[in-house]
Amino acid sequence: MSTPVPTAPASAAADVEASVAASVVVEQALALAPLIDGHNDWAWECRQSRDYSVEGLEGRLATDTDISRLRAGRVGAQFWSVYVSDDHLGADAVQGTLEQIDWVYRLAARYPDDFGIARSAADVEAARAAGRIASLLGAEGGHSLNDSPAVLRMFARLGVRYLTLTHVHNTTWADSATDEPAHDGLTARGVDFVRELNRLGMLIDLSHVSPATAHAALDASDSPVIFSHSSCRALTDHPRNVPDDVLTRLAANGGVIMLTFVPQFLSEDYSVWLEGDQTGPAPVVTLTDVADHVEHARRVAGVGHIGLGGDFDGTDEFPAGLSGVDGYPALLAELARRGWPAADLAALAGANVLRVLRETDAAFAAAGPAASGASVPRLVR
Repeated sequence: MSTPVPTAPASAAADVEASVAASVVVEQALALAPLIDGHNDWAWECRQSRDYSVEGLEGRLATDTDISRLRAGRVGAQFWSVYVSDDHLGADAVQGTLEQIDWVYRLAARYPDDFGIARSAADVEAARAAGRIASLLGAEGGHSLNDSPAVLRMFARLGVRYLTLTHVHNTTWADSATDEPAHDGLTARGVDFVRELNRLGMLIDLSHVSPATAHAALDASDSPVIFSHSSCRALTDHPRNVPDDVLTRLAANGGVIMLTFVPQFLSEDYSVWLEGDQTGPAPVVTLTDVADHVEHARRVAGVGHIGLGGDFDGTDEFPAGLSGVDGYPALLAELARRGWPAADLAALAGANVLRVLRETDAAFAAAGPAASGASVPRLVR
């Protein structure tokens, strides 16, 4: 008499089938577009804990990022944040940002098989074809300019593709989301900076700015803007998140919100716990919370205006299932299980921000190292 072969419960078998189907959709999506993340603070973390060393970054690090996990996470391009905190002011902020830029260049030189410096969409695609992670630069906070358009122009020549207008505090020309309003958004000089960013082909990053600043920048900009690492105010009422009346303007502008993984931006309960006395365990935040914010942004802004900006190595905790840069495929699989087709996943993963780069590449190239300098800057001093 033959022994019956045990079978998995129907629900378990269905789960396996759904996971396999989701994995197929994720692979289809990543064949259509590289995964491009909008914000990673590995350079700052290496300043703080490694004295800017680029040695030994292959794997098994205490950081959220290392080369082996970037590969496992299928990261095709990364905007590295070249950031110093805004308690660094004046020349110190400029120097700190230059040191951060230098770290990214040294990273790419130390690991040429893994990283390639990228200034354009074409560079991203070339790096992808060569099996390298395209390394783009984003400066976080207008304080890094020391109120100097000349510094902005030199950052552009060094390859910095975006500027976050503020960080935690206001600048002299723009209001931050996490400071007391001082300018009702942008001052006249702030508008001039927006126009100079447009002329240079540098992207205006509206993460960290107040809603009034975001609206003013959208009014002034003739190029697509981004939010490099933000989430949705309608789901979590945190000042760092983007309200729907701003999200709805991205379609007309052509811009992209890159959804972030910071727990206090994803969960009201976690935000309250973090800002309180932190008694008891922290509320659980998972990648499903991230997926909820992604889906809300798709509904409000449209599928052509969403992306991903994890903020790895920029905060202490991350959602369960997204604890490091190897977590992106799990998030994409969650969205695939929710019915997202490969084309929508590809738009989210990187196609949208790649489009924004293409639309601004010509201006950026004109401002780069080979530029003649014949054009007259809008800001002279």
